[in-house]
Amino acid sequence: MSSEAIDYVKKPTMEFIRDSWRLVKRCTKPDRGEFSKIAQATSVGFAIMGFIGFFVKLIFIPINNIIVGSG
Repeated sequence: MSSEAIDYVKKPTMEFIRDSWRLVKRCTKPDRGEFSKIAQATSVGFAIMGFIGFFVKLIFIPINNIIVGSG
């Protein structure tokens, strides 16, 4: 292998490692308040999606029975 081939692979790899390390150092963990806001927003989203799914199922079961016919 020539020196050019090694540099062709090594240079982008080193830049990626350097950029990744800079990103990790810059990121911060959420504090307690921020974490609770994120958890609350996620819970509300799950609840809303659950109710939407429930009501869609509640509406479409009778419609499906009418279309298909029971028996």
